Amino acid sequence: MEELARESISFLAKPSLESGSPRLSSAGAVFIMLKSALGAGLLNFPWAFNKAGGISPAVLVELASLIFLISGLVILGYASSISTQTTYQGVVREICGSAVGKLCEICFILNLFMISVAFLRVVGDQLEKLCDSFYLNETLSGGSPPQHWYTDHRFTLSALCVLIIFPLSIPKEIGFQKYTSILGTLAACYLTVAIILKYHLRTDHGIRREHHYSSRVTSWASMFSVIPTICFGFQCHEACVAIYSSMHNKRLSNWIVVSVLSMVFCLLIYSLTGLYGYLTFGAEVAADVLMSYPGNDVVIAIARLLFGISIITIYPIVLLLGRSVLQDVCLSSKHSFILITEPYERWTRITLTSMWIVATLIISLFVPDISEVVSIIGGISAFFIFIFPGLCLVCAMETEPIKPRTKSCLITWGVISVLCGAFIFGQSTTIAVMELLYKL
Repeated sequence: MEELARESISFLAKPSLESGSPRLSSAGAVFIMLKSALGAGLLNFPWAFNKAGGISPAVLVELASLIFLISGLVILGYASSISTQTTYQGVVREICGSAVGKLCEICFILNLFMISVAFLRVVGDQLEKLCDSFYLNETLSGGSPPQHWYTDHRFTLSALCVLIIFPLSIPKEIGFQKYTSILGTLAACYLTVAIILKYHLRTDHGIRREHHYSSRVTSWASMFSVIPTICFGFQCHEACVAIYSSMHNKRLSNWIVVSVLSMVFCLLIYSLTGLYGYLTFGAEVAADVLMSYPGNDVVIAIARLLFGISIITIYPIVLLLGRSVLQDVCLSSKHSFILITEPYERWTRITLTSMWIVATLIISLFVPDISEVVSIIGGISAFFIFIFPGLCLVCAMETEPIKPRTKSCLITWGVISVLCGAFIFGQSTTIAVMELLYKL
């Protein structure tokens, strides 16, 4: 484990192919893929099990999606090898052309922006539950607990953004992340174990033991509606190109093993969390499973703290990635020579950081729950998991010397992947818009 941690730290410090950059082992690549995938989406899986109509349909959708998830990773590794590019958008631009590359950059920024919103929404939920726990005893005794402005989650989340997240996001490079990178995986594993133990031990913390469970799937639409949640949870495709480029053994067969192992491990953790969270609360499970537990539960409180700290340390990385793409767009403009100088570069960096945090904070404060954000992110994720890998495969077959029958099969699979991604994006976007209009 120490060796894997060292490789992870080195990769985060130098995720490029420059001279002196680290070379990852296969085990190190799996470890980093897990850290990229395991995140806030884990909180949403028990709710997804309920929305899918029960355990069996949810697991079936997961297994079917796993085929495309692994396929997308393998295709991106192959595309990176033939294009010699080390970033996701670079691979797409090199193989599919500049127009598709621009679309990839737009989706990349939008996806990172919505992930930032989801992160703040999760932190806000946990702050709200922690603040409520301060007055739990008074509530149980029959009194009306006083509500102070400084315990309102809107104030605490805003203060957190100003006092902690903003200073951490300002630097050009966020070097401290190499010391906190393992926290996300630990938080995910702790949450899964805690949910399993809470179900089996059945401790009396206000959790009702009898719930209504979905016994059948109400419609095919209910099954397909959880695919965006799965895409959000298993999403590590944006980072996979950089991971593949940093590996010591870049053989396609080795990359397939890495992709399969990382996705299977993710499947195990997500499925266990979804299964036991759903069995614990049934149809009453919240979109954020931690919100279904009472505020005075010490084990769950630790899970809230771990997840909150993990997200606070990950948020600046997401912001840094999005800001770097925006700065690249600015630098490619006709006035790029102005931004190269240090004062203007610093001013631009601070301005973009401030705008990013303020915008994501405002949206997160007005979003009722994380499920609506996940629906949007899952739709955008379809581009990175289905559409762009499919396009890369189809375009790569135009120049690769492969047997005609094999080439036809690969092109067909690429087209199927693109069509599935377009369907998922269209469905999730339509549902999100319809729900928004309904609430208005």
